[in-house]
Amino acid sequence: MKQTEVPFISSMQKLLLYETKARIYVVGSNNDETKFRILKIHRNEPRDLIMEDDMKVYTADEVRNTLAMIESGNRPLSSILKGGSGLFKSESAFGIAGFVRFLEGYYMILITKRRRVALIGPHTIYKVEDTCMIYIPNVGTHHIHSDESRYVKMFQNVDLSSNFYFSYSYDLTHSLQYNMAQTNSPSGSKDSSHNSDSYSYLFVDRNCILGVKNVASSKFVWNAALQQPCKDMVHSDWVINIIHGFIGQVNILLFYHYICVFGKPIYLTLIGRRSNQFAGTRFLKRGANNRGAVANEVETEQIVHDASVTFLNSACVSSFVQLRGSIPLFWSQDISKMVPKPQIVVDQADPYAFVAGQHFNDVIKRFGAPIIVLNLVKRREKRRHESILTKEFISAIEYLNQFLAYSHNIQYIGFDMAGVSKKKDCSVMDRLGKIAKSCIKRTGFYFHSPSNVHDELWMSEPLKGIRGVKTEYGKKQTGVVRTNCVDCLDRTNTAQFAVGKCALGYQLYAMGVNSSPNLEYDTDCVRMLEKLYEDQGNTLALQYGGSQLVHRIKGYRKIATWTYNSRDLVQTISRYYSNAFSDAEKQQSINLFLGVYSPNSRTPNLWELSTDYYLHNPDCFGKKLLSRKSYCQWWDPNVPYHLPLPLDEEEKGLNDQLHVSVNRRTDECVDEFAEHYHPYELTSLEELFAFTLTHSIRNVMPKHATDYSPFSIRVNPERPIDDQSLEASISNKSEPANASNLIGSGSGGGGGNSGGSEAGSRVGGGGGEDSLSSSESDEVDGDVDFSDDSNSDNSTIENKQISFKDVFPTTKQVYDFNINQPSKQGLCIYERWEMSAFKLDSVYQVELPPVNKMSDQIYTSYVLCGKHGPGPPKAKDMETYRRYLYCKYR
Repeated sequence: MKQTEVPFISSMQKLLLYETKARIYVVGSNNDETKFRILKIHRNEPRDLIMEDDMKVYTADEVRNTLAMIESGNRPLSSILKGGSGLFKSESAFGIAGFVRFLEGYYMILITKRRRVALIGPHTIYKVEDTCMIYIPNVGTHHIHSDESRYVKMFQNVDLSSNFYFSYSYDLTHSLQYNMAQTNSPSGSKDSSHNSDSYSYLFVDRNCILGVKNVASSKFVWNAALQQPCKDMVHSDWVINIIHGFIGQVNILLFYHYICVFGKPIYLTLIGRRSNQFAGTRFLKRGANNRGAVANEVETEQIVHDASVTFLNSACVSSFVQLRGSIPLFWSQDISKMVPKPQIVVDQADPYAFVAGQHFNDVIKRFGAPIIVLNLVKRREKRRHESILTKEFISAIEYLNQFLAYSHNIQYIGFDMAGVSKKKDCSVMDRLGKIAKSCIKRTGFYFHSPSNVHDELWMSEPLKGIRGVKTEYGKKQTGVVRTNCVDCLDRTNTAQFAVGKCALGYQLYAMGVNSSPNLEYDTDCVRMLEKLYEDQGNTLALQYGGSQLVHRIKGYRKIATWTYNSRDLVQTISRYYSNAFSDAEKQQSINLFLGVYSPNSRTPNLWELSTDYYLHNPDCFGKKLLSRKSYCQWWDPNVPYHLPLPLDEEEKGLNDQLHVSVNRRTDECVDEFAEHYHPYELTSLEELFAFTLTHSIRNVMPKHATDYSPFSIRVNPERPIDDQSLEASISNKSEPANASNLIGSGSGGGGGNSGGSEAGSRVGGGGGEDSLSSSESDEVDGDVDFSDDSNSDNSTIENKQISFKDVFPTTKQVYDFNINQPSKQGLCIYERWEMSAFKLDSVYQVELPPVNKMSDQIYTSYVLCGKHGPGPPKAKDMETYRRYLYCKYR
């Protein structure tokens, strides 16, 4: 029997801080302020963090009485005479980010402002808007160290109000596929802090559900070091896991039959999770450390769900995950010389691919197999620069594949994206579309349906050949596309958009939203997806490179105007300045924030260290040589038993100490309905997040358009996307009405669909019946095969002249009818209808229509009959009645 599992909802969503000279009291409550908890923090200890959590749930009256007792007990005699208070409220907040200590006492970091940025089913995702640091010890107790203020300023350089996100009910550190997977052993760990009696009656009482609190992935929890001092001392509801990266969401509103007024909302969400391992700035963090953690590692998840249904288990949902990260080798760039592109240097030889093995072991545990490596670095250079990395990377992959089963091999695709973009007769987006389709065919995507999914869906022509593991309610993604260039910024972002565009077509088709998995570029749907990926690229580039994207998607589509070129030049200068003058300070702040460096008065200060290499490579002195893994078995022992599925998902709940309990459906800790709809509040519909979300019709569709479908090609998309929810500004100027815009596809604009045909390469794979052209095969490394042919209707249109029928559609195309000469019968009916009506003379009086004499007599007799009763019968009627009686009774 399938168990109903829901995530626990944190009840500490509103906080109030009360201070006395000796203690700080944090009063936390749920949204409707019916349940409270009190956290007591001592202030008399100058350097230690001492807090008390009695794990008790209070009512409002109990909290009020407790605070009154504390206030009366801490009121000094002078305050009593003057009417003062010994307890005062100092701050209100929405959560505790954690605690941090430098050279003196601890600070408490509070989230004081938040903003909704996304909805995933009933779960709300918030962005941290503002924080504050409160020094816990009493200031007058001892002398403050002279370097304390410098550490505080360095810590605050990591702006928590910039792209940090959290949720009270949804685990942002894992993918949707992991969060919706069933727990293997729910009875293995029971959380006594939640109300529960026994697991046995879960199958008897249908009003009970299983509440599960996942163990967050430490790889993506950026406040993990801040939580460490208090994690084991307080209730789990006080702990908030914060991720760093990007989250954006838009609403693809569907209008069936084109003129239907009832729209179906489809939410498209993009989540970028930045890893906290080997994190840093562009030139200071390259390659990987000795534990296999790579620089600039970001897990990008593309979620599509039917927002007309609130709960995820009852709705059609789909997700697709990709990965970006630096090449897992020991390499760096010499930044001592002031040059735009410092020389790439491989610092250490790794003949047994030990670092790459650790990295791919982590990837295969999280995503399963196959891992598809999409390498976008340059292949041919006059002076060897990027190509140095390609040779070493291929050698490492070939070595690792020797010991892995052939069906689960790491598959390598090399594509010189920069070289192809310089050719006038080549389209980068066309080739990326073919590669993307091949990759998605191999990894599949996650899909969940509320009802059983039959094989007919997966055997349909568009989805035939899509791999993955079928389930009763859909399919699971197995494997991941790992994209990289040198910086993992500009080229990587465009390639990930191409893969995401192809995946979105399959996701919408599987959900029954679109009749074809092929999506054209100049449609509202793809424009919204492009804006999401561009916003993500700008955000990640600012975090890692110090500037926004230099080369954007429009540039690779070759439809960018001169304003984009000037903007690219400005971003290049900004990135160079940031890398040269501010990267070192930013790196120190990140090391301090993540706990990579812990200040100590007996050790050198952080700014006195000549390098942070030994901080990020703690095993560099050979401490783990004795316990080093085999040079052949570079994966964990349990990984092969679950492939192609990921180990982490298959063993969910077996190794992690999950908080699990059986609860009534109406219990607040599992009541998703109350958490989403807030029935205890007066709701203004105009203020709801769903109404302010970027909308395909309101914010994207051109004003003159008559076809409301988000999958229709726009002739001239005049309206720029309104980015109120995406926090980005865009020019109000319309896009140029060139051939690619008017037709919707073309060789200049990167073509139409997400890959008219598919291409991919596998290490050791064989070719198919068809093959790429000779020019394409020279640009893509490895063997390439096609699994199907593209539809002629969706193929790229080239050299087509524009006529009036392309610009002005017919009424048959828009309204599904033609204007023809009416028939004689139709004209007769219309004339009769016209004569039956009367004209409206004014808004105050109407001329009465003429009534003939017979109709007037009939109406008069009808009224008199109702007023005075029936009148005497007529002589003719009496004579008829007499004849009737005579014939019947004679």
